[in-house]
Amino acid sequence: MKNLHLILGDQLSSSISSLKGFKKNDLVLMCEVMEEATYVKHHPKKIAFLFAAMRHFALALEQKGYQVRYVKLNDPSNRGNLTNEVARVLEEFSIDKIIVTEPGEYRVEQIIKSWKKKLNVQVDIRIDDRFLCSRESFQKWASCKKQLRMEYFYREMRKKYRLLIEKDNTPTGGEWNYDKENRKPPVKGLSSPKRISHKKSPVLLEVLDLVSRNFAHHFGDLYPFHYAVTREQALLELDDFIERILPKFGDFQDAMLKGEAYLNHSLLSSYINAGLLLPLEICQKAEAAYRKQKAPLNAVEGFIRQILGWREYVRGIYWLKMPEYGDLNYLDAMRPLPDFYWGGATKMRCIGEVVSQTQEHAYSHHIQRLMVTGNFALLAGLDVKQVQEWYLAVYSDAYEWVEMPNTLGMALFADGGILGSKPYAASGKYIQRMSNFCKSCYYNSNEMIGEKACPFNALYWNFLTKNRKKLEGNHRLPYVYNTYDKFSDSKKEEINNQAKSIFIRLGKNSL
Repeated sequence: MKNLHLILGDQLSSSISSLKGFKKNDLVLMCEVMEEATYVKHHPKKIAFLFAAMRHFALALEQKGYQVRYVKLNDPSNRGNLTNEVARVLEEFSIDKIIVTEPGEYRVEQIIKSWKKKLNVQVDIRIDDRFLCSRESFQKWASCKKQLRMEYFYREMRKKYRLLIEKDNTPTGGEWNYDKENRKPPVKGLSSPKRISHKKSPVLLEVLDLVSRNFAHHFGDLYPFHYAVTREQALLELDDFIERILPKFGDFQDAMLKGEAYLNHSLLSSYINAGLLLPLEICQKAEAAYRKQKAPLNAVEGFIRQILGWREYVRGIYWLKMPEYGDLNYLDAMRPLPDFYWGGATKMRCIGEVVSQTQEHAYSHHIQRLMVTGNFALLAGLDVKQVQEWYLAVYSDAYEWVEMPNTLGMALFADGGILGSKPYAASGKYIQRMSNFCKSCYYNSNEMIGEKACPFNALYWNFLTKNRKKLEGNHRLPYVYNTYDKFSDSKKEEINNQAKSIFIRLGKNSL
């Protein structure tokens, strides 16, 4: 009798709980299956990154003495999904039980839980202790809160892990949050620092060929490919970020520039979410940089907050509210996703630039996701399910546990305020202030009415008026509605007609 230790594609950590207690005659199973690669049409770079990282991880396990069964996508015997691949192992071996770390997605957890009855085998689902707040701990924290707000959760996590905390339990520097220092608009000369490009191993080259032949019809460019695909490579990128890029991360983390997908962002999220890097080690290295006076406090605190605060918080919300959470649509947004989200033509420079960067890199930094593609989806009332599917498909760091709360809750306010305190709606003025996109745009961000008026402007007020009954009670919106109420009747009518015109053009894919 032996145990089957299943390693999923985002569990590429040698410390993963499912490997603990591994015995000499046990078996590790890892598999590339078409169902997981295509339940949404994932970006080719994302698929290549995960398959290559999985293969390298399997080789590393074998070198450590683990017996590994690795099923490649093009294996003639590959049955196409996790259940059938597990069943194949059960047919070939006498398995006592399946051991697996809890998956990141509710959908996958339901599949795994079905195996006890469907496959007649014991299933041991273990806690994913790579996360810094367990599902149970988050549920306990949330149970005594009238409102769930990340800032207060984040403060407790800082204290728990003693990150940027002084001996008297106060925050380093006297403030919990230095975000006000991290919202500077771009300045002349701002650009992305040169990044590491790793030598391509034979394993990666084989995967790139596989992906190019099987997923060329998916949205996104496979080449050039610069991702780290081993822990050693990911650690190089972490150290390079901490030493060279983190010091400049804070000030302009909300800035956006044409042709500059990265700026001073870390590009580490794909490696953390796949397990090549661990969140605590990253936070500790960032704090050490501050303690050694190699990076300023506003940059280090802002970076740690993204990982220790926001990442853990959205994961907690996801598991606290699923499965009902996935069906929420508080604002009844149902307009079809326009073609320009998939690379179709648009005269909106901001959308075109962000989608183009996404297509090339399988990456776009958080402000571009929230305040450009997300903001437009919110203002235009785009279908909540379709928008979520897009975000899940196009980004290499996207898994449902992190994508859904960020999209449904943060960008679209479709949860009615469970995740965030207000809808993140903004006119073209925000994009004009925080980017250089508007300088080369067909539309004028200073105009609201007319053929060349920025669509974001009229859609902003249309969104607020259309959803007034649901939003005007929000404590952060009275000033906005007071401003609208001071508009003349003729101006309100002009805005209404402009929005109608925009929606007609949107329906014809001519915006």
